[in-house]
Amino acid sequence: MLESCKSAKERWGGVSTLIDNWLNARQEMLVLYCSITGIDQREGDSASLQDKLRDFCQLLIDYVSTGHFEIYEQLAQEALEFEDESALAESSQLFSALRTNTNKCLDFNDKCEKLGSMPALQKKLSDIGEALEERFLVEDRLIAVLHKAHSGDSSDERVSAGLR
Repeated sequence: MLESCKSAKERWGGVSTLIDNWLNARQEMLVLYCSITGIDQREGDSASLQDKLRDFCQLLIDYVSTGHFEIYEQLAQEALEFEDESALAESSQLFSALRTNTNKCLDFNDKCEKLGSMPALQKKLSDIGEALEERFLVEDRLIAVLHKAHSGDSSDERVSAGLR
């Protein structure tokens, strides 16, 4: 999953400061996720694990919120400005998938601190890992559909669309 994050940064990095920052947040969240899933629970410090889980949940919510309230809007606005009807039609389906996925992320956040046993926590961490992998694939497709199709246009047009 971390490799696909690096790959996404290579594909989309530099397109927009906003997207670059978002992809950096994605990577930071994944690094923390990997550190949590790599903890040896038999020897692990439960206070440290709780701190990491709290930090991960905060990064997760921030990441998801930035996507919904900043990135997706910018991408949709760009497609509107380019009058790209086919991109807008496909993005509608992608937005629907992201809303479903967001519910999984919010559910994890809501239940994370209430998980008592390590097996229950491991199961929830596995589930959120799968949800994040799905999310990143959909988001990468969204970027490709709504932005990459227009990236061959002049930089002046991209700047007027709010993306650099």
